[in-house]
Amino acid sequence: MLVTLPAQTQDGGRSFDDALLAELLTEIRGRRAEFEQQQFISQDIVERYRALGVYRALVARRFGGDERSPAEFCRLVERIAEADGSAGWVASFGIGAVYLSALPLDTLRSLYARGPDLVFAGGIFPPQPAVFVDGGLRVKGRWSWASGCMGADVVGVGIAPKNSDGTGALPRMAVMPRSAVKIERNWDVVGLLGTGSHDLVVDDVVVPEEWTFVRGGKSALDEPLYRYPTLAFAAQVLSVVSLGIARAALDELRSMGSRASVTGAPKLGERVASQLETAKLEAELRAARSWFYGAIDDVWQCLLAGDDPAPDQVSMLRLSATHATRTAADVTRRAQMLTGMAGVYERCPIARQVRDVQMITQHAFLGDVTYQNAGAMLFGLSPLPGYL
Repeated sequence: MLVTLPAQTQDGGRSFDDALLAELLTEIRGRRAEFEQQQFISQDIVERYRALGVYRALVARRFGGDERSPAEFCRLVERIAEADGSAGWVASFGIGAVYLSALPLDTLRSLYARGPDLVFAGGIFPPQPAVFVDGGLRVKGRWSWASGCMGADVVGVGIAPKNSDGTGALPRMAVMPRSAVKIERNWDVVGLLGTGSHDLVVDDVVVPEEWTFVRGGKSALDEPLYRYPTLAFAAQVLSVVSLGIARAALDELRSMGSRASVTGAPKLGERVASQLETAKLEAELRAARSWFYGAIDDVWQCLLAGDDPAPDQVSMLRLSATHATRTAADVTRRAQMLTGMAGVYERCPIARQVRDVQMITQHAFLGDVTYQNAGAMLFGLSPLPGYL
């Protein structure tokens, strides 16, 4: 039987279907206002993510998935984020397949019994108390920031289990069908409005213990993808959204360069100050992006060789992700400043891009604590627990 292999990217990875992706990105660009107004990504777009392979990208081949590399997945999210930040953010949660790989093998077989294109969303914080009862753990509570929950098939919520003697066990995520969860639509924020990061409410659902896992814990799978540092990857798939947004902002800035000024001033692209600043912005974004993907490749090649990445390599994954996010936010805002009053109108894409990219800098994975931990390690000291 003749087997046709997927097309290869320049770095040896497999490309996604270019025609499907191009059509999807055009559709997303045309519907950005819709996503913001309704405060979630429409279900037909989620279904097109399925068709493209967003949700099977990081599922193991043994379950019918594509088992792509971290860089391949990040590049896909980056492309989608260029079209719309919220759409890229929701696509980034295809990383849920990596989280879920910490479930027992039998549970994973059951989870993917109907196919690998499973949409997972989670609300982790605040972890809610859960007690062991007959049949598993009794789960009850409310969780915030469940991005993409409106289109999910299964959801995970953060729990803090209590043993029978009252002692605490490691925090876990409890996985259950979307039908077991109530979504309270309260995503009232300044940016990334279309992510649908609403609250999840669960009322006395008993979740079998084998459907819970330690988030960031050891995977039940041994392929290189599932030995890649999980928490670092979780930060990277969010950070890369900012790179896509900043790229779109610079593209928009250049498209505005030939337009006549309403004040009679020289066109934006003809001003020396604009030329100097735009070149600096381009250089800064490209440099941050290069380090971001370079750090990924450094660890990935190590894993392919059968080795475990060194702590310093993992730290560079975290540091380059935070650096990329901060750089992208700065680049986007400075691009807006070059546009003058044109960049403050809602109809100008840069206005939305500034709001969206600034939201990403607020995420706990990408905060100043990254610099603290990376700096400590550079001095030969231990980072805070959970950093690596």
